Amino acid sequence: MPKQKWVELFRKATAEAIDGGVPGERWLEEEIKSSAFSDQRLGKRFCRLTRQLAGKLGQSIPLACQDWSNVKAAYRFLSNPRVNEGVILAGHFDATRQRVQATQGTILVLHDTTQFTYAREARQAIGVLHRSYSGYGKDGRPRLHTVCGVLMHSSLALTTEGLPLGLAAIKFWTRSAFKGTNALKGKVNGTRVPIETKESLRWLENLQQATGLLGEPRRYVHIGDRESDIYELFCAAEQSHTKFLLRICADRVAGDGQRTLSQVLRRAKAKAEHRVEVRDGKGKVSEATVAVKYVRTKIYPPEGKQKKYPPLLVTAIQAREATAPQGRERIDWKLLTNLRVGSRKDALEKLTWYAMRWKIETFHKILKSGCRAEASRLRTAERIVNLIAVFCILSWRVFWMTMMNRVAPAAAPTVALAPLETHLLDRLLSHERTPTRQPRRLSDYLTKIARLGGYLARAKDPPPGNTVMWRGLSRLIDIEIGFLAGIELVGN
Repeated sequence: MPKQKWVELFRKATAEAIDGGVPGERWLEEEIKSSAFSDQRLGKRFCRLTRQLAGKLGQSIPLACQDWSNVKAAYRFLSNPRVNEGVILAGHFDATRQRVQATQGTILVLHDTTQFTYAREARQAIGVLHRSYSGYGKDGRPRLHTVCGVLMHSSLALTTEGLPLGLAAIKFWTRSAFKGTNALKGKVNGTRVPIETKESLRWLENLQQATGLLGEPRRYVHIGDRESDIYELFCAAEQSHTKFLLRICADRVAGDGQRTLSQVLRRAKAKAEHRVEVRDGKGKVSEATVAVKYVRTKIYPPEGKQKKYPPLLVTAIQAREATAPQGRERIDWKLLTNLRVGSRKDALEKLTWYAMRWKIETFHKILKSGCRAEASRLRTAERIVNLIAVFCILSWRVFWMTMMNRVAPAAAPTVALAPLETHLLDRLLSHERTPTRQPRRLSDYLTKIARLGGYLARAKDPPPGNTVMWRGLSRLIDIEIGFLAGIELVGN
């Protein structure tokens, strides 16, 4: 085809998508249109910076911004006192709410804490995480060094099929000194310390923020690991009229008040067996058979807080292997929930929901490995937090597109991609296993994006993962920019 005819064809097919020549802008505009920047110029700079970082995911700010004026503007934006994580993520939170309201059924809200570590000379500008061993000195004594960084507690809304709908709450904080549980041992009874003075308060705040944002509290199930075994959190969920499914580590007083929860579960009969897929420390996959118990019981608050918090009626679920396997730890999950569990099917459903908790670990992996949030050279915690907040939006987008390929492969391509993107993908890569006359599906194009990132798309290959997806998206944006530049050159 002659060059001029090829250009005219693409001009006609992508007239709506080009719209000013900014690739990838449509989804981003929808995602941040409710952002609450006090100055319109800050909003424009935020949109520009986010597009630049999306096009060079995992690269440094100078490489993403390309020239000194844009780099300087990015640094000024991240250090502006009127910019914080709440303002940056306000539009994303609102978009999450809209996506949740557009779905039906139960929504899982996954909660977890992660930390971002940095090596800086001025630790006070970043904050302290903990003290760590760095070997032994010449005198034979262990050397300790202070690890500095930022902590983040995030809450991710997810469908029961595993599709991430977006963040519903987030909290960042730093420490001026390490104040973990170990520092209190032998000095203070932790169960007597008010929750308002602990870092654990973040669990309650995120639960309340997520429930308040999304509305319809009875529709949501809040899920957390053993760190979420906080009696005040159980009570906060009850007061908010929402549901929880949390893994526990404390052996609380239960039943008639004369026994512990472990004793109550020990007396209960196994009502089901369930086979689960597990990985050992070397990544080897195997199957394990767990015996499933569930019992409705009453639990009591810790000593010292019994006057402030009432007993709660909950369901305890235990999934445990009969014998300890070789090469890995025995599976022994103990879950607490205020959901009704009246049958084997109900119990297995709750175990499946809890297994979804790993999805938030995947989200944190994209932040650290895909966006390389810990590679930032910014010098203060405030700037780092603002940058991570921007990365949260990009990480969700990568995760969402990866899971859309698995949850809704037959959806229309326009759900996730602009016409320009689909036309370019058609031009670059063929549909190997799809008949020519069959309508193109979303999965066809998401697979093509993954192929740009190194996915081989062989017949027996599993669906593409997040790594090839974020590589492919970055390459696609570069291709769009090159195409649009070529259109301008030919037009002139």
